[in-house]
Amino acid sequence: MSVLKMLADSLRSGAVEVVDLTAPLSAETPILQLPEPFANTIPFRLEEISRYDDRGPAWYWNDIHTGEHTGTHFDAPVHWVTGQDGLDVAQVPLQHLLAPAVVLDCTAEAGKDADFLLQIEHVRDWERANGPLPEGGWLLYRTGWDRRAEDGAAFLNQGSWPGISPECARWLAEETPILGVGVETVGTDAGAAHSFDPAFPCHSFFLGAGKYGLTQLRNLDRLPATGALVIAPPLPILGGSGSPLRVLALVER
Repeated sequence: MSVLKMLADSLRSGAVEVVDLTAPLSAETPILQLPEPFANTIPFRLEEISRYDDRGPAWYWNDIHTGEHTGTHFDAPVHWVTGQDGLDVAQVPLQHLLAPAVVLDCTAEAGKDADFLLQIEHVRDWERANGPLPEGGWLLYRTGWDRRAEDGAAFLNQGSWPGISPECARWLAEETPILGVGVETVGTDAGAAHSFDPAFPCHSFFLGAGKYGLTQLRNLDRLPATGALVIAPPLPILGGSGSPLRVLALVER
């Protein structure tokens, strides 16, 4: 039996479950708010073109208004100054859009401290328990922050949410074989990362190393620590720095 037929049969039987890691996209989707004088992205908006009426009697459709980095989205290297000569979102190699993933769970720590930062030793502890980080795979960083996703104020939390320390971000980006990091928060960096050295280290180090970011993920609690396969294809926007996307995980049950 071919590998693809085995996969199709496993999906049909439920032996392989498809888990949606994507937050629904709407006008209520929280977006990052940068202080003046910096420019901000627009909130997501649908603009109706026709809906079974005189504008189009048999069809319903909309224009969409959104930013590249709204909701669950993909960060390409060119998004950051350190990766400005790197790939745009349409140039990401196809084999990077289907990749193994591991989940590092710091829900308890982030529940006690909204500004909790992942450190190198936390990752080393995880590796001692679960094995090495996956070559060419995703590190999905679970903090329980997706529980706040239906409440924009709680989700943005006055600029306070968990993240990754500068030292750990550099180490993960430059010394481990992962292709990127995925988080449940509004961006890959901590809420306080504007004051770090360097500022926004996940963006700076990961994108500067030609790696990627996934943000505003959900349902990481439904994934095992190891063994999931993540499918994360962004829109191929020519020259784009990122894209909203539907992130799915395949999990053997």
